[in-house]
Amino acid sequence: MKKTEFVKRFFIPLILLAVMAFFAGCQDEMTVEPGDPGEPTTDQGALEKLVDQDSSLTSFEANYNEDGLLDYLGKTDEEIFPFRVWHRMRLVSKNLNIEFQDTIAFGTLTKTFEGVLFIAASYDPNASEPDTVIEKPFTSVITRNLIFKKIANTDHPFRNWRLVAISLPEGGTQSPNIDITKLTVFLPDGDTIVIESPNEYFLRRWDRWWRQIPIIRRGESVLLRVELFSAYEEEDFVSLTYGANRHGHHRAKKLFELISSTPRDDGFEKVYEQTFTAHQFPGHYHAIINAMPRQVIFDDSTPVEAEAWGIPYIIRP
Repeated sequence: MKKTEFVKRFFIPLILLAVMAFFAGCQDEMTVEPGDPGEPTTDQGALEKLVDQDSSLTSFEANYNEDGLLDYLGKTDEEIFPFRVWHRMRLVSKNLNIEFQDTIAFGTLTKTFEGVLFIAASYDPNASEPDTVIEKPFTSVITRNLIFKKIANTDHPFRNWRLVAISLPEGGTQSPNIDITKLTVFLPDGDTIVIESPNEYFLRRWDRWWRQIPIIRRGESVLLRVELFSAYEEEDFVSLTYGANRHGHHRAKKLFELISSTPRDDGFEKVYEQTFTAHQFPGHYHAIINAMPRQVIFDDSTPVEAEAWGIPYIIRP
């Protein structure tokens, strides 16, 4: 009896104390303490870290880079025999230009990519599989605007700022011959999003001053309508890449369908549509629209001309 009393009174409390100390130590290891090498020491560094950690921003590159693409639309029925088209994008430079205005900071994020467009094709009109892969190098510049808000005034800059809004990404090869002019998004809940200038269309990340990032549930479908100018009469190669997580998994690609083409003095105004369905994996994603003139894909020597727009979305269970 005395032994049992001793265990209850002294030994068990010591065990509990040791367990609590262990978990407290683990928690300390995961916390960024003041003066840690990983904590930015300037406002610029703090904002750069916020950008690098934001899941709605980082999901762009996993969908812009199509390397290792698994789900694809298949062989096209065009006469010049491409079977598969994809591009590999490598980020070569990133610049965050910040303009501080009291408790608000406005940022312009510019990313430059070195790309290679791959065209798996055949010169034989009767071929059932590709016998050559054409590679076309190109450079693409993507920009988006960011808004930060100062929420504290401590000695630790990373704790003082929040990323409150992000614009949509826009860019490409800067060719005048292909230009996306409008994107209309028809959401499953009946809402419609109309975008005419991606870098001026802001979605909220923390405050409630701006529009909400589109939320889609698993298995729901979204209709996208793209309006663009093309200098060429032929149907353009307009594609949608979406669904990739930060590891590049679950990526899929579809071709838009041409709905109408209206001639004007210097080219053609065209409308394309496509629907995509959210997969079953919750998280933050991007849908990327890439538009290229037809001859970029169906001619082995035409240089790459490309325009890209993107929009983030969230999949919820």
